[in-house]
Amino acid sequence: MLISKMKNHKLDVYLNQILAGQLSIDTHGDMSFVYDDAYLENKKNLPLSHSLPIQKNLYSMQQCRPFFSGLLPEAHMRTAIARQLGISEKNDFALLAAIGGECAGAVMILPQNTSIVQLKPDYKIIKNKDVLEILQTMHQRPMIVGEDGIRLSLAGAQDKLPVAIIEGNLAIPMNGAPSTHILKPINRDFPTLIENECFCLNLAKKIGLNAVDAAIHYADNTPYLLVKRYDRVETEQGIQRLHQEDFCQAMGISPEMKYQREGGPQISECFGLIREISGLPVFDIKELLQGILFNVIIGNNDAHSKNFSLLYHGSKTRLAPFYDMISTVYYPNLSSKMAMKVGSKYDFDGLFPRHFTQMAEEALLSGALVRKEVLNLISKIQKNITASPFTSIILQRADKLFQRFQKTSAE
Repeated sequence: MLISKMKNHKLDVYLNQILAGQLSIDTHGDMSFVYDDAYLENKKNLPLSHSLPIQKNLYSMQQCRPFFSGLLPEAHMRTAIARQLGISEKNDFALLAAIGGECAGAVMILPQNTSIVQLKPDYKIIKNKDVLEILQTMHQRPMIVGEDGIRLSLAGAQDKLPVAIIEGNLAIPMNGAPSTHILKPINRDFPTLIENECFCLNLAKKIGLNAVDAAIHYADNTPYLLVKRYDRVETEQGIQRLHQEDFCQAMGISPEMKYQREGGPQISECFGLIREISGLPVFDIKELLQGILFNVIIGNNDAHSKNFSLLYHGSKTRLAPFYDMISTVYYPNLSSKMAMKVGSKYDFDGLFPRHFTQMAEEALLSGALVRKEVLNLISKIQKNITASPFTSIILQRADKLFQRFQKTSAE
């Protein structure tokens, strides 16, 4: 697909199985998006993104790229996929054309004039030896890219693969079929990462946070993580997609800007988004607060704005379940700086109760409520955490923060 040889190229963008509009690219490599006329006529149709309200006018590259680029893998996954396909890793349009058939949320991206009813979605059941082969080759060939009938995409930098559980069997979605789970293999650089994520997600659930279901499985003796997708539900008609987007997409911020210190969203803006769009803002504000504070306590320094999402279920918008919760401080080579500041601090070692009060004021929250929630989460973690390689460092952080709160209250 050589863009330089054509005046214009278009892709059809579907939302909830309905043609929502067309994504185009011109000879300069600039993308644009416009909603389809028929889609505009039905007032019940959802916008693709909070940052792309339904309108007749065309959205420019600057306006539409944050959402569409946010559907794609990042870092080495993006590089490896582009290399396998023989395209530039900077070419969002070509990547979406190649792998955009099964994306996060209810989005499907297809070649123009491809009828969705022609797709004949299906599943390829994979047995133990097939799973093992996928695990061993995923780093070089993410998303099983290039195999006929497979067009899968997920955002993020970790190796991962959308899969489905069909009658108890692991399966690869084919020809636009929806997935139900996300499979993550052992990370080459951090071999305990999947166990870490599984442990932290299950700890979050155990203390009452709305986190995704996650479990370690094995192909022979090789472990992998299976995470249940919150944007898929099983109905009598089969697996249904629910639309979702991460906070960066909703705010119109490109994935490269996901960290606050690089110009990305700060905590107060995340709360502002929930106030603006949530169907139950009081409930979701408390949920978001708990998720942010939990990440601080466990040492998840990669809790940036792409690791929080909105879930659209019919006309209702809610904070999505938490995902990608990892105690990154377990790995000394990873950054000690938090992805978003708490008050004026990026560094846990410099974090004291006054910084949580500052965070509360910036986010228009009660300082007393935030401080109380910190202590509440510390207590729950201390009571519910189980033995693991990650337990010690989490408890050390929880105790250190508790002591700082105790000292402040005694002064």
